[in-house]
Amino acid sequence: MSIGLHNSEFKNPVVRWIDQRMPVFTMMQKEYGTFPTPKNFNYFWNFGALAMVTLMIMIATGIFLSMHYAAHTSLAFDSVERIMRDVNFGWLIRYIHMNGASMFFIVVYIHIFRGMYYGSYKAPRELLWMLGVVIFLLMMATAFMGYVLPWGQMSFWGATVITNLFSAFPVVGNFIVELLWGGFSVDNPTLNRFFSLHYLLPFVIFGVVFLHVAALHITGSNNPLGIEPKGPQDTLPFHPYYTAKDSVGLVVYFIVFAVLVFFAPNYLGHPDNYIPANPLVTPPHIVPEWYFLPYYAILRAVPDKLGGVLLMFGSILVWFVLPWLDRSPVRSMRFRPLARIFFLLWTVCFLVLLWVGAKPAEGTYVLIARIATAYYFAYFLVILPMLAKFERPLPLPESISRAVLGGGPLPMGAAAKPMEKA
Repeated sequence: MSIGLHNSEFKNPVVRWIDQRMPVFTMMQKEYGTFPTPKNFNYFWNFGALAMVTLMIMIATGIFLSMHYAAHTSLAFDSVERIMRDVNFGWLIRYIHMNGASMFFIVVYIHIFRGMYYGSYKAPRELLWMLGVVIFLLMMATAFMGYVLPWGQMSFWGATVITNLFSAFPVVGNFIVELLWGGFSVDNPTLNRFFSLHYLLPFVIFGVVFLHVAALHITGSNNPLGIEPKGPQDTLPFHPYYTAKDSVGLVVYFIVFAVLVFFAPNYLGHPDNYIPANPLVTPPHIVPEWYFLPYYAILRAVPDKLGGVLLMFGSILVWFVLPWLDRSPVRSMRFRPLARIFFLLWTVCFLVLLWVGAKPAEGTYVLIARIATAYYFAYFLVILPMLAKFERPLPLPESISRAVLGGGPLPMGAAAKPMEKA
């Protein structure tokens, strides 16, 4: 029996009654039940789901923490200590939220690097990739503002250093800095603004994630081979196959998360942030959280302040144009031997920048940071465009199903044809 324009196929009377009036269950069945996905996903494809789960954990724990937090410079540090000591399970909620930020960035970094390796940014998924970069930028802004809220030494001085970077921009720089501060120094208006934005931005991230997933379900998922499915024989319904696979990854992820929370909750933090903020005492080494260190190293590698700021922002903004910098017709680096070598070198370079960012900006560390920064940008702006012209890819499989069942590759001359249709 149908009501209105929608005929629900669900047998449960309650579900059918709701679905006939608002077909959310039909939509979920279409988008997450019968949605066709390539049959050759590996476990790197778990990290998108892990990122979504982590975002929900961060929002839930953040709401509970905000109920006890006082956004005032004279109360913020003590309110965090009260959460840790006096609020029922406050220590657990705070440790989950604090370490959840690190776990969120670990998951998203792996998700991004997987996309780079398997060419998930190539046509027709350019907008999907760009929305992912927007999510990453919003994550960085949210995490930075959240790091300021405990109002410890590293919170205060990190906010002072990072917000001062905007003063490097001519004409509008000082205006932006004063707008961020809400005055002429990092003080109570700054803390209030950062708290408000830190509470708001996760919901903005959730909205952009919705667009990201919508774009994914229009273009379909990429896969380790980087070739498009040629029919039902190349795909599987998302449920139960990939819900089961994602569940296995989720269990392992929660085990790692729990070990960090219960056995090493402060391992990824900085001890100076357990000292109340003091504008009169500057820490010997001001460093941001670990997930910002590669960009901090790029910033300090350039002797000119404006040049360093532009390169720091450019190191992420260059990701937006990656689909147009890499013009190779082959997506996956499994079939691009030279590209694979250069990408692995870029990954090592990124980890070197992460290491150097935690070191003093002096001596050999500056030289290493400059070399790594040069290769970081050369990879995107020089190496990838040149590889598209000179690299000779390996033959592509005829289809996903044929590759999974052990079929042979296409002839060398036909390697690029599946990509031309994309």
